[in-house]
Amino acid sequence: MNRFIGYYRVSTEKQGKSGLGLQSQQDAVSNFVTHRNGTLLQEFREVESGGKNDRPELFKAMEACRLYGATLLIAKLDRLSRDAVFLLQLQRGDVPFIACDMPDANVMTVGIMALLAQQEREMISQRTKDALAVLKAGGKKLGGWRDKCHHFGADDVQKAITVRQSRLSAYRSRVLPVVRDLRNSGMTYSQICERLKELGIRTYHKKENWSPVTVRNLLVNG
Repeated sequence: MNRFIGYYRVSTEKQGKSGLGLQSQQDAVSNFVTHRNGTLLQEFREVESGGKNDRPELFKAMEACRLYGATLLIAKLDRLSRDAVFLLQLQRGDVPFIACDMPDANVMTVGIMALLAQQEREMISQRTKDALAVLKAGGKKLGGWRDKCHHFGADDVQKAITVRQSRLSAYRSRVLPVVRDLRNSGMTYSQICERLKELGIRTYHKKENWSPVTVRNLLVNG
């Protein structure tokens, strides 16, 4: 079954309240899902400028995709972002996405758009380098002393542990509410395992098949 999470963006608060532009996006997503014989699991709507990357509703939509093993679905590619760094992060990320207006060119097109958007950044960077070269030629000392190598110590180990714990915590925050609801509905651990598999929710280690012990441990340690 094709699973989709819909994401809609309007650029102004006025558009968000009036629905201007939103209905056309919803129609495009709905038609796409119907033609693909898919299921639209959830929808997220955001009022935000396309030049910003700190959009919580988009990140919630991506989290839902990770939870259900779904594809992020948008009406038009420019609904995501015009920022090169963000586009490349999305392209290289773990969440598959499709734009209804360009369903067969999502990854390639995003890469091209990102490179074009980054061209201006590179031009600015080059002008900065040229200016620094002029300062250096004039006797200005640039930069400072840097250690040529890095020795891993207790702080580095602790940072690695912190990153791992953060990833595990993020996973639990996505999955635990679903497991608790299933348990509270009266399901046994085995029944919960089957239901999670039906929903397309995988274990922390990306396994499709759950075990009753894994479900129990998740509830006990959650």
